[in-house]
Amino acid sequence: MRLSACLAACFALAVATATLHAQTPAAEAGAAHAYQAAVQAGPPALRAFLDQFPKGADLHIHLSGAVYAETFIRDAGEDKLCIDPAGLKFAWDNQGDPVKEPCTPPFVRAAQLPANQEFYDRLINAFSMRGFVPTPGFSGHDQFFATFGRFGGLNKRHIGEWVDEVAGRAAAQNQQYVELMETPPFSHAAAIAHENSLNPDFAQYRQTLLALGLRDEIFIDREDARAAEALRREIEHCGTTQAASACRVEVRYIYQVLRGYAPEQVFAQTLLGFETIQQGMDAHEPSWVGINFVMPEDGFISMRDYTLQMKMLDYLHSVYPRVHISLHAGELAPGSVPPESLRFHIRQAVELGHAERIGHGVDLAYEDDAPGLLKEMAAKHVMVEINLSSNDGILGVKGADHPFPLYRAAHVPVALSTDDEGVSRIDITREYVRAALDYHLSYLDLKQLARTGMEHSFLPGVSLWAAPDVFTMPAAACKAQPLGADKPSAACKAFLDGSEKAAAQWELERRFRAFEAKF
Repeated sequence: MRLSACLAACFALAVATATLHAQTPAAEAGAAHAYQAAVQAGPPALRAFLDQFPKGADLHIHLSGAVYAETFIRDAGEDKLCIDPAGLKFAWDNQGDPVKEPCTPPFVRAAQLPANQEFYDRLINAFSMRGFVPTPGFSGHDQFFATFGRFGGLNKRHIGEWVDEVAGRAAAQNQQYVELMETPPFSHAAAIAHENSLNPDFAQYRQTLLALGLRDEIFIDREDARAAEALRREIEHCGTTQAASACRVEVRYIYQVLRGYAPEQVFAQTLLGFETIQQGMDAHEPSWVGINFVMPEDGFISMRDYTLQMKMLDYLHSVYPRVHISLHAGELAPGSVPPESLRFHIRQAVELGHAERIGHGVDLAYEDDAPGLLKEMAAKHVMVEINLSSNDGILGVKGADHPFPLYRAAHVPVALSTDDEGVSRIDITREYVRAALDYHLSYLDLKQLARTGMEHSFLPGVSLWAAPDVFTMPAAACKAQPLGADKPSAACKAFLDGSEKAAAQWELERRFRAFEAKF
């Protein structure tokens, strides 16, 4: 972006912020004053202030990466798994199955780990970024992605427990909504694909896969989310007088597709995801709300097939236009791939992949015609899921090198997210503290980030706000109401009852009112 254009955009943003400050009610002004005092007092004071700041949604969070290593080690003990001390990972046999008790040397019982503090600590470090220091032969990128191969093999019965952990952590920080990325079963779809090579005629290939029974796995995938949610709510005693605060956290699921495999498998898994989400929507059971591609973007197959995969999404979007799409794109940094590979991933995700949200978007400045891409994303209201700690730990991109300010200056909607809070050893409050300090954000800036997250959730229904990403005027039905009022008018209540998204946004405003009343 040319410097003059960037300065003009930044000036416009400052004017808009000043206008909002002029319209700030007394409670909001008091909170803003307390926030500035906390900033001046330092990071611990700011952390304490932001702990209960309403954070809305986390739209970019992988379930397996969100769970802390201590939980995985405990679960391994319950599952009677064995640990490989040399590899600092759960042990696997030659058939690819987890090794269980009795554990023969050199393997050791996971259940005995807490009694060996030194070994316990080393395993936590191996399962996360805790204490990790990059070396010339092993980067943060290497450590991060290696962790997932070390703690695999746990029984799927734990998924509901993991969701409870994530929801409980979110509730403790006054966050109300998460979209968890998870990979449901797809072995049957993969088997069909492996016996039928990819047909460049996607329409014919889709019909072939469906005729061979690809839909047989849909029930399993939908049941996967249902079972996880049921167990999570049972653990939290939802619907009873002993209900935990985590019950107030709404959880939906993003269907993860593994982009690092053969193209026929990627197509089959993506098709299964679209079918699963579509059937859930038709049945008014939208546990799965969107699609996303995962695995390292700089992997050989991910790079080789990137455009092909975007074309797959282009076709499937034409068949299933109601299915939401969020894509990891631009999670790359100079040196990680050849320069020409930095030039098109975000644009193709938006234009070919029909992404409504972009995860990471770190290599923005290296895209062809980056200013034009920013304008396009702003015009289309394509939101960027910002993962500051993740981008620092994996890519070494932080502070002034991060495109977060460029997105904001160009009015591209952005919201903070955690990515893999367990592996990164963070939480959502830390991301707000980091954004506030690194980019000198105001209190109203943070409210904008939280509101943007709820605006771009994949919850069904229309937005509370009259215009996209403009949080100054609610829809006509609620226009005359105090935002977040406990008892909205009959017309406003009917509007909120007809839209899960608007109702969630109203709840965020109610939480802002409650938070700001303290100051």
